[in-house]
Amino acid sequence: MIIQNKRLFGIVISAAILLLIPLIAMQFSDEVDWKLADFIIAGVLLLGTGLICEFVMRKVKKKENRIALVVVIITVLLLIWAELAVGIFGTPLAGS
Repeated sequence: MIIQNKRLFGIVISAAILLLIPLIAMQFSDEVDWKLADFIIAGVLLLGTGLICEFVMRKVKKKENRIALVVVIITVLLLIWAELAVGIFGTPLAGS
């Protein structure tokens, strides 16, 4: 099997490995309690972020602009993740 796009393959594998962390932790601890919806939301966030970063890497030519956009994208991911986990902004989507 020839992989045409190694970065895309890396994005999918990275998202899967990151999702394995809570899945394995759930086997050893009652403190980690993810539902199927949590895995779906996390997967969409991780894959979406990876694919948007890949799009930026392909379309934006200037290195400085690429770096700045990727930093903004990752910052947005982390803020959304934190809001869903503990509710740092107090929206109705907060997890706590």
